[in-house]
Amino acid sequence: MSSRSAAALVIVFLLGLLTPVLLKFSARGGREGLGADLTDPASWKRLASPGDLSKAHRSLDCDSCHSAVVGVERTKCVVCHANETAVLQRQPTAFHADVGKCGECHLEHTGGATPPVRMNHDAMARIAISELEQGSEEDTERKSRLVAMQRWLRSPARPARISPQEALLDCARCHSNDDRHFDLFGSGCADCHATDAWTIPEFQHPPPGSQDCAQCHQAPPSHYMMHFKMISRRVANKPHADVRQCFSCHQTTAWPDIRSVGWYKHH
Repeated sequence: MSSRSAAALVIVFLLGLLTPVLLKFSARGGREGLGADLTDPASWKRLASPGDLSKAHRSLDCDSCHSAVVGVERTKCVVCHANETAVLQRQPTAFHADVGKCGECHLEHTGGATPPVRMNHDAMARIAISELEQGSEEDTERKSRLVAMQRWLRSPARPARISPQEALLDCARCHSNDDRHFDLFGSGCADCHATDAWTIPEFQHPPPGSQDCAQCHQAPPSHYMMHFKMISRRVANKPHADVRQCFSCHQTTAWPDIRSVGWYKHH
């Protein structure tokens, strides 16, 4: 093939790549048309953008988050968000200090939609697995965790409704303050709970006649005040109820389902 033919093929290839770009510019019209905008770096950045930024980031330039070749870097996020004390000081959100890939959950260029507020546990697990796999070969702790992870993924004891990634998360690290089991069941939350809801569909509550409620349920602080006597006497009609005898007033269907009263809405 002659050098002239090769050059022609290169030109055709480049035109094929640039045609969609040129059409997009021409479709915008006005200053967004072909004219001088092709020489304006800002125009090329707008063209390369896959969508609008969220409201909080709308004033930022591409370089504020992206690095050439690398993409979005955590260090650039930290420049602005290192002093987010409201996030870093709360147990459920303190993990943000150690996460190395902000973009896994906090997606931008989604047309200005509201930033994510629902926890993405799968993304958290992917980040953790990635960091484990990329660690040093001399890191014995990392190796043991990888072995344990692989063993757990193959375990028949893992509930089917819990994804393999979710099952690897250290739930207690963020949710120990939510533990209604008072640490009696240990920290293996994923043995029973999934990440979409605390409730367990297959859980079978003891029969309504059970009287050993306090084994699992601790009375709230209000039950040790005058408030308890007021409700037990006037609502449940149990003037001599004891705070440890949950079964005197409550049923196993739900806490507000009061015996001989029905569903009681306190507030």
